[in-house]
Amino acid sequence: MEAPLPLSTSSWGGPPAALGCPGARVSPRVGRTLPTIEPILLTPRRDPFDDPAWLFEPKYDGYRGLLYVTRKGCHFLSKRGNVLKQFQELCYWVREELPVKEAILDGEVVALDSEGRQNFRDLLASRGNLHYAAFDALWVKGKDLRGLPLTRRKRALTSLIPATTTVRSQVFSIEERGRDMFAAAERIDLEGIVAKRKSDPYAPDTVWYKIKNRAYTQTEGRAELFHPR
Repeated sequence: MEAPLPLSTSSWGGPPAALGCPGARVSPRVGRTLPTIEPILLTPRRDPFDDPAWLFEPKYDGYRGLLYVTRKGCHFLSKRGNVLKQFQELCYWVREELPVKEAILDGEVVALDSEGRQNFRDLLASRGNLHYAAFDALWVKGKDLRGLPLTRRKRALTSLIPATTTVRSQVFSIEERGRDMFAAAERIDLEGIVAKRKSDPYAPDTVWYKIKNRAYTQTEGRAELFHPR
């Protein structure tokens, strides 16, 4: 039996309007109290699976971004540790909507078209509606959450992002039914899914699997975007 899976913003009522932030002032500095965190990188796996010990999420097609927020400023760091300066305005507005002023979140920066679908080409060209989809809470108000199991960190994230807005959301996840999640990702043309063990901490030896949708339409011509002739 298939359950409704809000895997894309078009199916859960996501950002319908362009992000308008005229005159926004942003400082790229963050407080020295926040640690620099190495993100958990994704390990490829060919086939989806079912397991009650695991959570499954849609794999978003954007820029991985760790969001660092303090009262003095904010910024996104890429998975390679680079500041994503091109998304500084989005960072400012996400920070304004959080109920706390000190946090580190993990997530994905995506670009959405007028119907709420993700579009990687628009993201590269700085078109579309920029949006931050968070999937983990690593640090909140001076507390390091990385040692907690994923399910506890997810609850903390829900308290920070209880609902979707035009600029930020929490990535949807389901327990156990990875095959259903993957079938839904194929059906609505997403890049794939990610599998995470519910009991794992956020640590260097934690394994997160990415299972790609091999029929994903935006894969075609992707290499030319980075290596033009």
